[in-house]
Amino acid sequence: MSTSGMIYVHSSPSAVCPHVEWAVAGVLQVRANLQWTAQAAAPGQLRAECEWSAEPGTAAALVGALRAWPMLRFEVTEDPSTGVDGERFCFVPGLGLWRSRTSANGDIVVGEDQLRTLVVTARGAESFAHQLDQLLGTAWDDALEPFRRAADGAPVSWLHRVG
Repeated sequence: MSTSGMIYVHSSPSAVCPHVEWAVAGVLQVRANLQWTAQAAAPGQLRAECEWSAEPGTAAALVGALRAWPMLRFEVTEDPSTGVDGERFCFVPGLGLWRSRTSANGDIVVGEDQLRTLVVTARGAESFAHQLDQLLGTAWDDALEPFRRAADGAPVSWLHRVG
């Protein structure tokens, strides 16, 4: 069984780019020649994105490998597959890592237990709104949106795990 997903490296210092490729190649067990372009939202930084195909759970392994460089801004997605929810991971320096399950159309899925915990622990409307923003990854989306917009029309590589 396989699934697919995307890796978006929104910003990376040029010296780190080869290390990012080696990390991705190590997880996917294929050569990773990403097409790096200038990141307009962060002058002096580069960006790249690629599609990948491998077994379910690969997104988490990719995130584990990319977290070795805390100066990166990145997102990794994994599409849902038979019996397995999709996932979305976002990493932003200063905010750290955020993860959520995703539906077939890419929407964030907030589980029943998460909602019950939110209702029990929220101390008023402001606390409820703040905790809901945390569940939805609002701070990560806000921080990454300028980098996403700056990537419109950027090249995408395709990586397929063999075996």
